[in-house]
Amino acid sequence: MVTDVVIAGAGPNGLMLACELSLAGVRPLVVERLPERTQESRANGLVGQVVRMLDRRGLYERLAGTTEPPAPTPGFVFGALPLNLRMLDDNPLHILLAPQRKIEQMLEERAIELGVEIRRGQEVTGFTQHEDRVVIEVSGAAGPYRIEARYLVGADGGHSITRKLAEIAFPGVTTDHTISRTAHARVPAELVDPATGGLDLPGYGPIPPMLHHRTERGMFVYAPLPSSPWPLVTTTEWSQEDAEGPLTIPELRASIGRVLGVDIELGAPEGEGPHLLRKLTGGNTRLAERFRDRRVLLVGDAAHVHSAIGGPGLNLGLQDAVNLGWKLAAVIGGRAEEDLLDTYEAERRPAAERVIMSTRAQAALVAPGSEVTGLRELFTELLADPDSLRRVADLMSGNDIRYAAGDHPLVGRWAPDLILDDGARLAELTRDAGPLLIDFTGGDWGHPQVRGRSAGSCTALLVRPDGYVAWATDVPEPDEKSRASLEAALARWSLTLTAA
Repeated sequence: MVTDVVIAGAGPNGLMLACELSLAGVRPLVVERLPERTQESRANGLVGQVVRMLDRRGLYERLAGTTEPPAPTPGFVFGALPLNLRMLDDNPLHILLAPQRKIEQMLEERAIELGVEIRRGQEVTGFTQHEDRVVIEVSGAAGPYRIEARYLVGADGGHSITRKLAEIAFPGVTTDHTISRTAHARVPAELVDPATGGLDLPGYGPIPPMLHHRTERGMFVYAPLPSSPWPLVTTTEWSQEDAEGPLTIPELRASIGRVLGVDIELGAPEGEGPHLLRKLTGGNTRLAERFRDRRVLLVGDAAHVHSAIGGPGLNLGLQDAVNLGWKLAAVIGGRAEEDLLDTYEAERRPAAERVIMSTRAQAALVAPGSEVTGLRELFTELLADPDSLRRVADLMSGNDIRYAAGDHPLVGRWAPDLILDDGARLAELTRDAGPLLIDFTGGDWGHPQVRGRSAGSCTALLVRPDGYVAWATDVPEPDEKSRASLEAALARWSLTLTAA
């Protein structure tokens, strides 16, 4: 028996891809090296378009615990510089605080609901590609075995075995000039400002919560996350000096003293964990030479790694999965030719390049030195201008990504959050991951469609399964030319419209 798709890796990206494939009628098999979900603290939330993407799959409310739609955040940071997003009439930046283990749990539960098989304690150790399938070698507790699949997707992280076995180069830069220390820790209650939730340090002053705070000597973050009774405390220093062995609370306390110039009497957290104690030296910025090698594809960190500053990782990786899912399902289902898979890299590589550019720029802005301080003063002035602020907010959210350009300015853009004639939100009609044709004038386009309320001059648009606009028009009513352009878009993207 030949399996449709084997996904190597049951992290957020692999599980999201499994969900997308299942919604499109494909039954993937997920194999994961770890015997159970990791309890290690990694990402602490989601930043950017992915928050609205989860809303369009009905998953946002599972994480947020509310049926209200996501609202943009009033403030954020870029390179430890504050962003006053209240200045923007149409703020594109959304955040959702949730630990990665909760995100993984939610996605695993959803995948199981959709019938996905997840095999834990199983690792891909090799594969051989053939014209119509890939034979995958897997090692498990019961011994090695083989799986025949039409496609293999590596969602197995920055050290991806899948990428290495495919001999896909991973060029980039490794740096070793920073040391980052992060821990759950007890902070004296008298230092916490009840009005802001941040810190008010004698001899230093206020430090807002959840934001990067840069000094001439390093960077400090105080993050009282709602998912933990103990705040996360982080320092980053530009130094080669490091105490031997794993991180300790006294070592973190000493680092805070060097970064801020004041002492904080940290204590170890009490009770059951998991409690984070993590020390990282340096970092990697790398981009896979290609995202596809015939029947093997890469998503998430297997395709790109970068600094975590600004929290773009899951925004990038999960949207890789959503972009690939419907395309891979269309090819497997015989609705599309193989070349549709080429558009996956064509669309997602520029998104990865934008994130890499952004994280490099932010790393430069938080570096030590008086020259950087001068650069930060200039950026502070620029970010007081709404146009400059909007560009940065679009960059941070991924809202500046445009896929295939078209005759209409909406084509290739993220579909706006429309309200339909019956009062429903667009997100409520995209939970089955199908395409939608939305008409705003009462015209008949010859396909199943839904009616939407006015969207400016736009009179109709076609939304792809991943939430991006495949076609749009401003004609007052359907005519021969506009109907032909719609048919061309449906054929280009191998989309079939069904009644909503």
